[in-house]
Amino acid sequence: MEIAPPDIKDLAVIGDRRTCAYIDKSARVVWYCPSVFDAPAIFAGLLDMEKGGHWRIGAPSLRFIKRSYRSDSTVLCTTLSGAAGELEVEDWMPMQASFNGICRTLSAAPEKLQIILAPRPNFARQKPKLQLQEGVASIDGILFLYASHPLRLNENTIFCDVPAGEKSWFVLSEQEQEMNWEVLQQAHEATKEKWKEVTSHITYHGPYEDEVRNSLRVLRLMTFAENGGIIAAGTTSLPEVKGSHRNYDYRYVWLRDAAMIASALTRAGSDGEEERKFLSFICDAMHQVKEPVVPFFTLKKQPAPGEEELQHLRGYADSLPVRVGNNANNQLQLDAISNVLLAAKLIYNTFDTKEHWELVCYLADYLASHWYEQDHGLWEETQKQHYTSSKVIVAVSLEYISEHSEDKAQQERWKNAATDIRAFVAQECLTSEGAYAAFPGSEAVDVSAILFPIWAYTDADAPEVLQTIKVLERDYCQHNLFRRHLVDFDSSVEGAFLAGTFWVAQYYVMRRNWERFGQIMEAALALMNDVGLMPEEGDPETGEFLGNIPQTFVHASLIGAVIDYKKAREEEA
Repeated sequence: MEIAPPDIKDLAVIGDRRTCAYIDKSARVVWYCPSVFDAPAIFAGLLDMEKGGHWRIGAPSLRFIKRSYRSDSTVLCTTLSGAAGELEVEDWMPMQASFNGICRTLSAAPEKLQIILAPRPNFARQKPKLQLQEGVASIDGILFLYASHPLRLNENTIFCDVPAGEKSWFVLSEQEQEMNWEVLQQAHEATKEKWKEVTSHITYHGPYEDEVRNSLRVLRLMTFAENGGIIAAGTTSLPEVKGSHRNYDYRYVWLRDAAMIASALTRAGSDGEEERKFLSFICDAMHQVKEPVVPFFTLKKQPAPGEEELQHLRGYADSLPVRVGNNANNQLQLDAISNVLLAAKLIYNTFDTKEHWELVCYLADYLASHWYEQDHGLWEETQKQHYTSSKVIVAVSLEYISEHSEDKAQQERWKNAATDIRAFVAQECLTSEGAYAAFPGSEAVDVSAILFPIWAYTDADAPEVLQTIKVLERDYCQHNLFRRHLVDFDSSVEGAFLAGTFWVAQYYVMRRNWERFGQIMEAALALMNDVGLMPEEGDPETGEFLGNIPQTFVHASLIGAVIDYKKAREEEA
């Protein structure tokens, strides 16, 4: 019997700030990379339910009722209903415990259950080596399944039968050790306490409180606690356009995304611990390369590997190719470097610190010397251009960071470069309608241009900005959601870009247009699922989720828009 594939919209995520697992509304574990976010998956059912591997509860009558996280943690509780009653499944990954992995506890079974664990190591590129010894199932000698009820093996799959009326528990551990209910409960308590400590670094109260709390959970979860790296998403190859080739691996630390996230957390009232760890991550990672042209890193602070296509997997919704690695790993992305400077400036101002100044100076000098080069832009296009958004953010970042320099010659060098950039943008980067062009000579406008007043490059009511928002509303808006402009691909066939949609909402805060702000926020937040996750994109017509999830870039943009809104309304009061 064919197993129904999961839907992006139905995904929830649990994690231990090392790695994560994805669970759908049927309580199926459909994605899990043991040990670290960007490791090979042992469950890749998200990309191919038949071949990729999964962990599910076999009971045909069970249907989804509800689910939620416990408080601000990622302990997930899912309630299923069957003909004979309800089943509650609690899923979590232990923190501060004697083991790592996935823990599952099930309430009294309303009917006989069959638990099916189908491990498919290395993205299903190899058969698992399963052994059963003293009631413990070993997977390749590196993962160990413990259970409250007897396990059995059948070819490449592990089974467990749970009689009706009996409670059960399961632990898929990365360590071999003694396991029983008492050990599991101790791990549960330790995990709850650790999440309390993690969430204590930042709290938020105000408008859109639930949505911001959801976003903070996502950003905490997608942070690699060991070194402060923040990944773009926990998945790979979920399509931006179903059936197209736009399927990418986002399990890496993008300088741009992570810097914008650090900035959002700082502005939301963080105590600075996570954001300062991010600066340390970048500093250490930059020592691994000769020049700061690498736009993203692995969690081991190495340049990310190039793309490899997994041709044996069918892909989500038959969307190929399935990719691991990312070929944008050697692009020049001026905005990525600039965002690090903006984050550093905000951290310096907020926490009265100036750490890693040597690295910041190195990055600023690089930008001052290379701003005139064509780059691949914010959207990592294969075609190099003088992308306007890249030029503008370089100018802004140099102007901002020069305020922290005590070296007059250094200050002048950075400010002079910013002045030259401003002249270039004014002369070369406007459309015939007077809006900011995506790049010189283009009549297209990109949603990133609405960030220019937000970055304080120009005023919100400057003529160029007013014309830009006019074009965006006219040509790139559908049902209050905004698309971006792409050079490599016809963006009119992809979904609305949710981070860009929140940028437009943030712009309308500057204009004090509360009605338009509310309309855009309502449209965007309709693409937040029941447990607070948002994808990269959404279909404006159908509401279908598109792209990798949860997209930390999107959640950071949501926080930025809400923080500005809260501040503006407080100033009016």
